Amino acid sequence: MDVTHRLAALEHPTRRALYDLIAESTEPMGREAAAGALGLSRSTAAFHLDALATAGLLAVEFRRPGGRRGPGAGRPTKLYTPAAEEISVSVPPRRYELAADLFAGAIAESARTGAGVRDVLRERAAADGRARGERAGTFEAALASVGFTPREEPAGDLVMGNCPFHQLAQAHTELVCELNYSLVRGMAEGAACGRRVVADPGAGRCCVRAEASPERGAGPP
Repeated sequence: MDVTHRLAALEHPTRRALYDLIAESTEPMGREAAAGALGLSRSTAAFHLDALATAGLLAVEFRRPGGRRGPGAGRPTKLYTPAAEEISVSVPPRRYELAADLFAGAIAESARTGAGVRDVLRERAAADGRARGERAGTFEAALASVGFTPREEPAGDLVMGNCPFHQLAQAHTELVCELNYSLVRGMAEGAACGRRVVADPGAGRCCVRAEASPERGAGPP
């Protein structure tokens, strides 16, 4: 289930209250305890807790009372805990976890091989982009999967209306622009779209452009 549907599950005030209750609890919580804490009927609590579990926001486990086992131990109790997977949303889209993964991988490989960390970063970003382009099938879909917002200009070129690494780019402009260039170039190659990716910093948008014609434009940054 995607992030949009997960967040939609929290729009209902009762579900949000139950989610907050489970998230703040130090122990897995059952339906009766949750219902009692919020003044709900057990059936109402069960309905909304299961909806949160279906949305991937809560994890479910079963335990018998007092840890007992075997015949006569009683029916297992259904318990809820926050899902392990983190969910984050930003507007416009940001993908700082992707940048962190690429940076960390480049540093680790550089330390292991002795290669220049920026060279390794460009290679890893290009490889990641190629894989995304191949999976997405189209260049535009690959861009959108990372948080770029491609906008077509009259000549057919694509400019990016959003940088998924905006805050990092403010502090480390040259480094992040190299990352963006390599990542987007890899996407174009993976999707076999025929566009040439060039450096083209502009106010209010990302620092790369994907040209409609591969013969035009400047080279990498």
